[in-house]
Amino acid sequence: MKVVSLSVGLPREVEWEGNTVLTSIFKEPVERRLRVTALNFEGDEQSDLTVHGGPDKAVYAYPSEHYDAWRRELPGVEFPRAVFGENLTTEGLAEDVRIGDRFRIGTAEFVVTQPRLPCFKLGIRFGRMDMLKRMLRSGRTGFYLAVTTEGEVGPGDLIEPIERLDEGLTVADVVRLYTVDARNQELLRRATQTARLPDSWKDYFRQRLWDPDA
Repeated sequence: MKVVSLSVGLPREVEWEGNTVLTSIFKEPVERRLRVTALNFEGDEQSDLTVHGGPDKAVYAYPSEHYDAWRRELPGVEFPRAVFGENLTTEGLAEDVRIGDRFRIGTAEFVVTQPRLPCFKLGIRFGRMDMLKRMLRSGRTGFYLAVTTEGEVGPGDLIEPIERLDEGLTVADVVRLYTVDARNQELLRRATQTARLPDSWKDYFRQRLWDPDA
């Protein structure tokens, strides 16, 4: 497992349907090592902190293996590196990682916290709003990492497991609960008891639980 590409970007204004939108989804790969802190990489900055960023969404990882699947699904569409707005384009990791899995990359350490839920800015990046539904339907969402130990990361760095959980929810499980398996009570209960899943997710899933005594 390794980092194929490391990408960062600052907020920029773009025109979309007659409005000016501030977005940081346009990221560019870098060829040098960057310091990562509890909130983001050096040279990276989130635009709307109400829905992006924060300790639980400090770093966005996206599997490089998904790029070929997207090219097959959308022939003629270009998919340059970091087009999904990811910081880390990875090799060897997918949405079967579990919430709470821990990894070392370079001198930094990370923990998997949640899937990425696409917002309208992904549609802006591709110039087509159907990308939001396509990403959720495909399950190729990528996932967010919290930084548990600050350090430096560079392209080509190995992704070394520190702790891989034998049980617990995967990123794919959380996406299924949000989309096609929203009434799965057993999975919902497990989600509400998943320690590393952010409270916002657990609160959302608690609202979908049935009361057996009602």
